[in-house]
Amino acid sequence: MVNIKKVSSKADLKTFVKFPFALYKNSPYWVPPIIKDEMASFDQAKNPVFQNAEATFFLAYKDGKVVGRVAAIINWIEVKEQNLKKMRFGWFDFVDDLEVSKALLDKVEEIGKQNKLDYMEGPVGFSNLDKVGVLIEGFDHIGTMITWYNHSYYQSHYEKHGFVKEKEYLENKFPAANADPKMFHKANLLVKKRYGLREMNFENSKDIMPWVDKMFDLFNGTYSKLSSFVKITDVQKEYFKKKYISFINPEYIKFVVDSNDDMVAFAIVMPSFSKALQKANGRLFPTGIFHLLKARKESKDVIFYLIGIRPDYQSKGVTAIIFNEYHKTFTEKGVVNCIRTPELEDNVAIRQMWKHFGPVTHKRRRTYRREL
Repeated sequence: MVNIKKVSSKADLKTFVKFPFALYKNSPYWVPPIIKDEMASFDQAKNPVFQNAEATFFLAYKDGKVVGRVAAIINWIEVKEQNLKKMRFGWFDFVDDLEVSKALLDKVEEIGKQNKLDYMEGPVGFSNLDKVGVLIEGFDHIGTMITWYNHSYYQSHYEKHGFVKEKEYLENKFPAANADPKMFHKANLLVKKRYGLREMNFENSKDIMPWVDKMFDLFNGTYSKLSSFVKITDVQKEYFKKKYISFINPEYIKFVVDSNDDMVAFAIVMPSFSKALQKANGRLFPTGIFHLLKARKESKDVIFYLIGIRPDYQSKGVTAIIFNEYHKTFTEKGVVNCIRTPELEDNVAIRQMWKHFGPVTHKRRRTYRREL
């Protein structure tokens, strides 16, 4: 028999966060989060997303052991402002037991019905900057700090419980050597001259901070038409500014501005922390922090985290400026592989942007939907 327990204490929450450490203990591909950071992201007093969202966390027990977990989430901006009556769920992990996964999903459904929502979709996080999608292809590739990894049996559980595909995401990679400057150096010069644009590069994080709000405004404007989009609020901007921007290599953040210093494009790349996080195994101390700092400085793999172009500058070749700057940075740092974060399968514009780099789709992931 499966018993479902609502997380109601800090000890419960730590059990929730640590469950995947046991589930994926022997996996060479799973990338553990930092336990302290994961705990903080679920803390209503620390994460401003809870000003516009709510979450209930559940643990599944069988024979006295933890066998699964799920977060049931309602984003009220999505429900009230976008009139999208969606019951979200994420951080959904479980042993290969249909009784376990069903019991957890039943709790999510129960909350959705109580709030008169129309359907449930997952796995998703609170917002567009959270992890998304269950992995359905690419189980033999190492994960990243910004994606979920899962066992191959997860997909069948969704489908046996009556879920259908809602959205599909592709993850692509290409060798940095494929970024031949012949493709974009000349275009970079032409585009800058034609539109009066200039690139902005940084050496210190403090110099980036005055521009971050503009970057998030541009992010909201760029991605607002995507089916999965929920805007980033002002308080979330401050949260992400403190949590992430100061940790990302400043030389990996690129902006493009016009003659009035208005931002028209941005891009954020991160060094891959996957192997460093595996070595840290959830803890910054005593040695985890050193593995992360070493990866920040020396990693030869990078992840294209975000890229955004103001709508009125899309299809005008602005990416040539961004790629030209990254080519110089990657050459200097000896970057070998470029990995892209999950992108919606139906986002044709993003595929067109990368087509000349010879990308290979190495992972696919999906969100699933079921009516309530």
